[in-house]
Amino acid sequence: MHEGDDMREGPKRQETTAADRTPGHSAADDFEPRDDGAGTGIVTAFGRQLKLLRTRAGLERPQLGSLTNYSASSIASFEQGRRIPLPRFIDRADEVLGAGGLLKALKEEVERAQYPGFFRDAARLEAGATALYIYASHLVPGLLQTEDYAEAIFRMQRPLLTEDVINQRLAARLARQEVHNRRPAPLISFIIEEWVLLRPIGGRDTLRGQLEHIIGMGKQHRNVEIQVMPIDREDHAGLGGPFNLIDTARGQRIAYTEVQDDSRLYTEQAKIRELETRYGILRSQALDPRESLTLVENLLGER
Repeated sequence: MHEGDDMREGPKRQETTAADRTPGHSAADDFEPRDDGAGTGIVTAFGRQLKLLRTRAGLERPQLGSLTNYSASSIASFEQGRRIPLPRFIDRADEVLGAGGLLKALKEEVERAQYPGFFRDAARLEAGATALYIYASHLVPGLLQTEDYAEAIFRMQRPLLTEDVINQRLAARLARQEVHNRRPAPLISFIIEEWVLLRPIGGRDTLRGQLEHIIGMGKQHRNVEIQVMPIDREDHAGLGGPFNLIDTARGQRIAYTEVQDDSRLYTEQAKIRELETRYGILRSQALDPRESLTLVENLLGER
């Protein structure tokens, strides 16, 4: 999404509209509120369970590390809640320690803790969406970012992020992109400002790789539609900033907006209709998908 695309380490505020609290419908029908911190509660609980199971199995940290292909220091970080383990470690540790699914039962919550608090509910909705409509005005959308581009974004954050947080955020960003491999594949529509494709975040080589990736995604994935909003458009419906529309498997459409330290999920129909209309106008103002890929190819040729 746009959209956690410049995720910061600090605490964020998750807000929903008043409609979420009205009788008859609640946004909680589709997501449950999470804490706004770095997910320390569930990560700490997982670490304690891991340590308990390891000691019960009579294994030292180096031994468990050897069995799971991790260093002893990584095992210590997991147990102390200082580092969030990847799903493959959780699966392997559950098997090695004979946990009987105890660790695996925490996997979804632990995985969600990779994201800043303000983005966790949106990430959950995104992962199960039947369709996504993404307008990006500042950065290449996270679902289209290359690893180099995403890492460059995290490294330029201020205040500076630690190496562990950068690695954690990068792994989470790449994990989000698994949505492209889902079957049935969700329809994903992107509208990207042309100037976003001109800014050499991470350097010229990184930008070149990013442009190549966008072209590849547009040509190779039939469910992905990419449109570019040209710089020279006189009429522009997106001056209010970036936003996403998310269609859930339950037939609900939810909107997500993010700016500075504020992110919001909207279920109120009036707000949804407003953003639906805006997105439709943006699609009509942007270049069509074929023209857009031609523009990106021309930009690539100039690099």
